[in-house]
Amino acid sequence: MNDYAVIKTGGKQYLVEKGTVLSIEKIDGKPGEKVSFEDVLLTSLSGKVNIGKPVVKNSSVVGEIKEQFKGPKVKGIRYKNKTRHTVRIGHRQQLTSVEIKELSKGSSKNKSQPKLKKEEDNGS
Repeated sequence: MNDYAVIKTGGKQYLVEKGTVLSIEKIDGKPGEKVSFEDVLLTSLSGKVNIGKPVVKNSSVVGEIKEQFKGPKVKGIRYKNKTRHTVRIGHRQQLTSVEIKELSKGSSKNKSQPKLKKEEDNGS
């Protein structure tokens, strides 16, 4: 059984394993640089699953930036009725290709302190 994790980056969630290559929203960095993802929502290491509340504490996923590139062109058209006015627009999203190198261990156990009960005053 392979180790895997669920990470959150760029407003999206990705299921990753060691060696996975992802195309994610652009992050700063040059090809060859290491990048660490701290928002780990779930880990499964050695058959033990840790679910975060909302993130798994002391856990991170390390990757290496492979390239910075642009995604496919998305074309849009705005048309004004009766005036026959058309505006054509295009957009290419900036993306980063990242290869996952390492999944680190963490635990989702919350060490909560016991709640103190407030004593009520009787007015005396």
